[in-house]
Amino acid sequence: MDSHDKTIHCADCETDFSFDAEEDEFSQSRGYANEPGRCPSGRNAGKTGRHGSRGNSYGLPRQTFPVRHGGCGKDTEVPFALVDGRLAYYSSYLSKMRLTG
Repeated sequence: MDSHDKTIHCADCETDFSFDAEEDEFSQSRGYANEPGRCPSGRNAGKTGRHGSRGNSYGLPRQTFPVRHGGCGKDTEVPFALVDGRLAYYSSYLSKMRLTG
């Protein structure tokens, strides 16, 4: 496939950005079949948002909920709401309980 400079409209910020031949060749070498739909700053914001505590895919802070750990009683936060005052357990604690239980 022949690579050349392109102007692409960003799906997030609605601006046009340049996608040059070198970037296109790099994308193809990595196995990417499609050209990017977002500008570099939009892609970076999305990457930051998709990795846990750095935010969500919309660039907003990740919402967390306070809970108490059922094994040690320590207060912590989880990314989901627990109903009826249920306790949260760490995966390592649950693994230990399965082995001894």
